[in-house]
Order: sequence, then C-alpha cells, then structure tokens
Amino acid sequence: MKLTWYGHSCFLLETAEGSVVFDPYAPGSVPGLKLPPLRADAVLCSHGHRDHGFAGAVRLSGKEPAFRVTKIDCCHDEKRGALRGVNTIHIVEAEGRRIAHLGDLGHELSAEQLAALGRVDVLLIPVGGYYTIDAKTACRVAEAVGARLTVPMHYRGTGFGYEVIGPVEDFLRLRESVVRLDTNAFDPAKIEGTATLVLKCPCQ
Repeated sequence: MKLTWYGHSCFLLETAEGSVVFDPYAPGSVPGLKLPPLRADAVLCSHGHRDHGFAGAVRLSGKEPAFRVTKIDCCHDEKRGALRGVNTIHIVEAEGRRIAHLGDLGHELSAEQLAALGRVDVLLIPVGGYYTIDAKTACRVAEAVGARLTVPMHYRGTGFGYEVIGPVEDFLRLRESVVRLDTNAFDPAKIEGTATLVLKCPCQ
C-alpha cells in the first residue's frame, strides 16, 4: 500500500485491490500547487468545489477496484451546510486497512458519525481552519477517531495554500509523536507505532 500527497487535500492511494485519487483540484484553484498527470481506478471527491472536485484531473484505468468504499454524510461548516454546503467522508478498506479521508469537514463528528467511521488505520484530516475545522478542533476529532496514523492536510505552507488558512504547525503543537517525512509518499506498514505524519509538499 502507498499513499502519495499532492498538496491541499489530494491523495493517491495505491493498493493491491486497486487505486483511487481523493479530492483532485482544478488548475489554478490552489495557490502554489499544480497536479501532475494522475491515473487511477477510481476518483472520490468530498464535495464539488474546484479545489476538491476536479475529477477530470484523473485518467481512469477502466478497471473496477476490489476495495470497499464507505461514505458518511457531514457538513462543510458548523451550520449544517448553510454556509458552504455538504461534505462526504470516504473510507477505503483495502489490504485489511481502513483509510479515512475527511474532505472539508467543518465540524466535530457526532457519536453516530464516529460509530459509522469505526476503526481507522490512517486518518487524512483538514487542519487549517477558516474553510474547515481548525487545529484545535482537528486535534479533538483526531483523538476521538483514534487512528494509528494521522496525516494533516488542507493547510498553508511555504509557497502553497490559501493565505486565510493556518499552517500545519498549529496542529502539530497539539500532537504527540510527530514524524516529518522527507517525501510526499509512504507505506503505512513501514511506519511503526502511533504517529502524526507530516508529508513534504511536492511543490517544495
């Protein structure tokens, strides 16, 4: 299994049971970022905004992936979607692991949503605030989910991201066992223990 981050909330998950791209962004939609050509068996978008829902960025293989996908409905804001609409959490289950992509989650998860989420091995969580949950809320959500590996996304970094959202450091200061990788890709099986992983942005 391999997870590759392309900045913002876009990831490519490659498994023995198929591949999928989460939340590809449109050209020019995220400052400092540009997607390379992407190919996968499937594409999953948490919502239709240009920085998350550009499915046309992914060339589909035509193969039917064998992994299982679970969807959980939630909102892009704390006012039941009144401000920014709805959001979908996607959980991909492959090779005995569960990878959860929270998209642009805008609120803490209810007991029912946490129960539907179930066991999570890798949690991909927005932390930058303004459009999504902020660092403090993301920390509470991550603790409630209890994934072995937590990967922050949707934050501002050097040379990329929206000016109005916060840097990843705001989230990291609240977390223990932070591991910084000098790459934008990793295999969950090769990361020991419980950790918050900081991936290197491909634009850097």
